[in-house]
Amino acid sequence: MKLNKTLSVAALAAAILATSCGGSGSKTETSTPAPAATAPAQQELSPEERHKDNPDFAAGLALVKQNDCPSCHMVDRKIVGPSYNDVSDKYELTAANVEKLASHVITGNVGVWGEIPMPAHPSLSKEDAELMVTYVLLLKK
Repeated sequence: MKLNKTLSVAALAAAILATSCGGSGSKTETSTPAPAATAPAQQELSPEERHKDNPDFAAGLALVKQNDCPSCHMVDRKIVGPSYNDVSDKYELTAANVEKLASHVITGNVGVWGEIPMPAHPSLSKEDAELMVTYVLLLKK
């Protein structure tokens, strides 16, 4: 009889334990509710769309295309020289940087992006070189 009582108490304890551990069959979520639907992420605008009203961007792009820049540079990929995106990531659009980089375009340079030299473009005016550099620096994301 003592054995029956012990088994009954053990069975009751097991039943209580099973139901307290989620065995009741009802499912309740304890995680935090999903946040309310947020506005869809804005599509990233292309540089052309971002600067469509900037005459310096358009003029610089035209000058870059008219000259030999695409022989060594692309917007998003290194060819011989750095990509325009790499340049715009390294340099902020400031008057000092525009002047410095325009000087590199006109006189040439070596060592900033490796050992391959940037050829000189002495026939470019300072104003045109500055527009070209401004275009490149406006590509910054």
